[in-house]
Amino acid sequence: MKADLHVHSYHSGYARNFHWLRARECYSSPEAVYRVAKARGMDLVCITDHDSINGCLEFLDRHPDAQDFICGEEVSCLVPDAPGLRVHLGALGMTEAAHREAQRLRDNVFETAAYLRSVDIFCVVNHLFMFFDDQMAFTEYVRRMLASAPGLETRNGAMLAEHNEFVAAIATSLRTASTSAVPIGGSDAHILRFVGTTYTEAPGSTREEFLASLRDGRTEVGGAHGGRGRLMVEIYGAIANHWRGLVGLERHDIGWHERLGSGVASALLLPFQFVPGAIALHMKRNERARVGRYRQMLAESSALPPLAIESSGV
Repeated sequence: MKADLHVHSYHSGYARNFHWLRARECYSSPEAVYRVAKARGMDLVCITDHDSINGCLEFLDRHPDAQDFICGEEVSCLVPDAPGLRVHLGALGMTEAAHREAQRLRDNVFETAAYLRSVDIFCVVNHLFMFFDDQMAFTEYVRRMLASAPGLETRNGAMLAEHNEFVAAIATSLRTASTSAVPIGGSDAHILRFVGTTYTEAPGSTREEFLASLRDGRTEVGGAHGGRGRLMVEIYGAIANHWRGLVGLERHDIGWHERLGSGVASALLLPFQFVPGAIALHMKRNERARVGRYRQMLAESSALPPLAIESSGV
């Protein structure tokens, strides 16, 4: 069976850097995500919104008997002894109770991951080097992150091929050492165009069998890598959806006065609409440079020792 295990919907909240504009991370409805994913050949559909399962609950409220839907969440966590370092954990098979507890614990990524494992929810370290920028020693970061969760996102549809291939090489080396590092793939789509373009395959004929295969490590990843072109399309697609929301063509949860204020601010910023694209190009240059540097650092260091999944988070 095939599933895109990293997808966002309208319920992923407001864009981190543009919250004041009331611009959302994503404007895709859960229904539309499901429809597009199925059209692109996904046997199962999963939604993993940032710190929310509301999109999943909205879909399940309308389709309570859906057997091809996985309730997921991307939990935004912090590394307690590395100030400012964020880690995103993909949690697959979430419940309302687990969501509440994960949100309570998310200031400590190790406690969050340990809790998810304790309630038999498969968790994944997403885009391993997206937020890492030497906030702690590189080898220590890799060891601790890979020891925290059984799954490792080795193909993220928004990350460069170099990034994904480096993470996949780490996962392969761990499997050679008979250590758990289950490869997971997902599009990380914030607009419908990219839903289902990156995915995970695992044996099974039901959702439960598929999830059991994840736990057993019987997975393969496939589909597209990311790049500057993908990021540019996603950024300007999100901007277009923001404008559509302001004029009532996309879903929004803000009053007319907030829409008016956001519209005025957005109009004033129109001459600077090239800035997000320039930032995107800079981000991808930095990503390529950092991954190259980390690859060299790992090559020069001693091999990572076998990693056991930790229960204490230390």
